Amino acid sequence: MAQPPHDTDAEQAVLGACMHGHSVIDEVRQILDASDFYRPAHETIWRALLTLRGEDKPTDPIAVNDLLTGQGDINRVGGLVYAHQLYGYTPSVGSAAHYAEIVRNKASLRRLREHGIRTVQRAMEPGADPDEIRSGVESDIRAERERALASGQGRLSRFIIDGWRFVTETGADTEPLWGTREQTAWSSGESLMIVGAPGVGKTTLAHQVVFARLGIGDSVLDMPVAPGKRVLYLALDRYKQIARAMARRVQPEHEQRLRDGLVVWQGPLPATLDKEPDLLADLAAAHQADTIVIDSLKDAMSTLVDDALANAYNNARQRAIRNEVEIIELHHQRKATENAPRAQKPTLDRVYGSTWLTSGAGSVLFVSGEAGDLAVTLHHLKNPTGEIGPLKLIHNHERGITTVDPECDPAQILRQRPDGLTVRELAALQSGETSPDRAATEKARRILDRLVKTGLAVKAEGAAGGTGGGQQARYRASVRHIGAVS
Repeated sequence: MAQPPHDTDAEQAVLGACMHGHSVIDEVRQILDASDFYRPAHETIWRALLTLRGEDKPTDPIAVNDLLTGQGDINRVGGLVYAHQLYGYTPSVGSAAHYAEIVRNKASLRRLREHGIRTVQRAMEPGADPDEIRSGVESDIRAERERALASGQGRLSRFIIDGWRFVTETGADTEPLWGTREQTAWSSGESLMIVGAPGVGKTTLAHQVVFARLGIGDSVLDMPVAPGKRVLYLALDRYKQIARAMARRVQPEHEQRLRDGLVVWQGPLPATLDKEPDLLADLAAAHQADTIVIDSLKDAMSTLVDDALANAYNNARQRAIRNEVEIIELHHQRKATENAPRAQKPTLDRVYGSTWLTSGAGSVLFVSGEAGDLAVTLHHLKNPTGEIGPLKLIHNHERGITTVDPECDPAQILRQRPDGLTVRELAALQSGETSPDRAATEKARRILDRLVKTGLAVKAEGAAGGTGGGQQARYRASVRHIGAVS
């Protein structure tokens, strides 16, 4: 008689993947029950993994073997070596849910097979009642259908949460990774794309954010950066040059933090991310990284201009984000056309490649300038909250540090103006126009009101117009801030 449906390879792969971390177990246990495993040894190992997870203990082969030995089950599962074999067996940690679905489907087929065999046996019994058998079959099928939809959640509900949790827990009220709630450069759960021509400082800027994530510094461009745990830096092209650039910031006292918190992939990936969408999540899981930097996007994809491949890459990006991995992507701009004005503000269509690359990103920063320039301009082309800049930036190439030009910083401008500024005056300074348009004026108003809200400025309300024309509201640097600076 043929063996019941099962897939030993899938069972081994899913157990091996679960030994790589709690998040994998949390995902798989929404799909599988212990009874879904065909081999009793695999069911025993799965129960051990659940026990370790429930106690918030490691789930690696050493911890699994220790628990099974203490329970007296180690020989029943193939000895100490089997757990280590499973750990290295899984082809892709990020595909654990797919392997689990295979195991679950085989288990469903086994149960249907058992129902069929039982039905045949009952039909062969003396005095068998067809109505009673039919009723039993219907009951079995109904129970199996309900189990398929409900037990282990399954693929139809694995990522389902109720509306309240979605609104309150999914990121609507989280602190930004870089910036403030009012001006967010990098939002949690959304990728940050830094775009620019070669040599304008994209990598330099990214390195400063990475170091701040590692706790070496706490802000970049005067905006706070949230600390992370471990960064995986994908140095896909010219990685020796990337190393030299990063070395400018490194001091001897940083050694242990860099050993513990930063891992670097050197050179091309084993597959492009549009061809293997699980690879990005797999890399993060394999190296316990909560942050990935892709340097640069052109080296991670087969081509940048194909919409289908851009969608496939976005799939990879979103799978990693769903696994609570934060992403920074370094990318290139389109080559400037011959007749394009040099001072023209960049727009999203200046980003090279398919529009779906930027559509899937949460924030897009564009660095404009010439290769090697000490002074460049940062534009915020896509913003989760309020727009940042444009900011005039100064690169210190020797130290690998970028700062905001103080002459263009609204807070600095206020400190240098004892008589204060009106909205229109700041708009004129920022736009370079004597008669700034409405958009520039409203932007200046938001900036000044934000300075008031953060305690850096105070506002004196103006007077209504009459025959004399009235007065505009004036903003001045707060006394507390002037004192702190001086």
